[in-house]
Amino acid sequence: MERLDIDRIIEMAWEDRTPFEAIEYQFGLNEQRVKELMKKELKKSSYILWRKRVESGVSSKHKMKRNGDISRFKCSRQRTLTANKISKRW
Repeated sequence: MERLDIDRIIEMAWEDRTPFEAIEYQFGLNEQRVKELMKKELKKSSYILWRKRVESGVSSKHKMKRNGDISRFKCSRQRTLTANKISKRW
């Protein structure tokens, strides 16, 4: 896996509005593999902070916990998603 992909996965994992399903759709990593990647790539304190946020009700990382009005994987400011390719923001 390329460094740019790893960086993007970490960025998506930190975003509350991006569910694990979006990461799996784009990069083929399920929730468990994302957690393993985050544990490997982040400092211990950052990983613990992230895990607490994901496991709490604050985060909408799990599709089932999301507000039903949210039906997209991407931010409204982000351009089209196509598998592993993300168009540049303008």
